[in-house]
Amino acid sequence: MKVHFIISDGGRVDAEAEAGDTLLRVAQAAGMPLEGTCEGQMACSTCHVVVDKDWFARLAEASEEEEDMLDLAAGVRRTSRLSCQIVLGEELDGLTVTIPAESHDMSR
Repeated sequence: MKVHFIISDGGRVDAEAEAGDTLLRVAQAAGMPLEGTCEGQMACSTCHVVVDKDWFARLAEASEEEEDMLDLAAGVRRTSRLSCQIVLGEELDGLTVTIPAESHDMSR
């Protein structure tokens, strides 16, 4: 399955994913600047993405804990999510998300 990342300069990076992957893992494998400091434990907001509005309603609803972490993220929008909390399934083939310009992977 495919996932599409829109980067800050407007370019697009297409990545291959497997059902059951988290969006964070796919993004990191594709070289996206998502740090994921807490390694998917939902203790940070360094994997924040903005989901394309046409895809947002197809995602499982964010938990209260995820919403709380998004309050700490820079550049949050109505369709923001933590990529560590998006588990990919075949129904999300073609998912498009934007990497916020504020995203930086300090480990690189």
